[in-house]
Amino acid sequence: MATTEATQTEGGRHALSYTPSAGMLLVKIGRAAERWFTEALKPTGLTPRHVGVLYEVDAHPTSQQALIDSIGVDPSKLVGLLNDLEADGSIVRRRDPDDRRRHIVELSKEGRARLAAAKEASKTVEERLFAGLDPKQRKQLHGVLAQVADSSGVLEGCLELVKKGW
Repeated sequence: MATTEATQTEGGRHALSYTPSAGMLLVKIGRAAERWFTEALKPTGLTPRHVGVLYEVDAHPTSQQALIDSIGVDPSKLVGLLNDLEADGSIVRRRDPDDRRRHIVELSKEGRARLAAAKEASKTVEERLFAGLDPKQRKQLHGVLAQVADSSGVLEGCLELVKKGW
């Protein structure tokens, strides 16, 4: 039996026919945000996952194993992402001089430029996503989401880093 959760209104928006939970709202908003980010990133040739890797490597050159742990992706998926980024010149993998079995992943000059372009694309999406919020509400939302990410174990230390950025 098919069910519908929303009906399309004028202007292409959807009107819900139920009261969504906070978790369901996060899922719906997350899916829309991912679609919008993917579209906005097309001119850069990057995907949201590529950008996640670039952010992490920009913060500190790291080993592939540490990236698996910090990004939380399957090792085979990370290798594919790193291969993509290395092929387009965004990252450099080099042997760790202290442990020749490990590779250190670093951002290249090209990677810094591509990450800067991705950040600009992200700003456009965030403006669209948070258009209904004033600056104070945006800051509050950012803090609350960071607290949820931190306290749930999704992103350890997130709240502290977000507060540093304010």
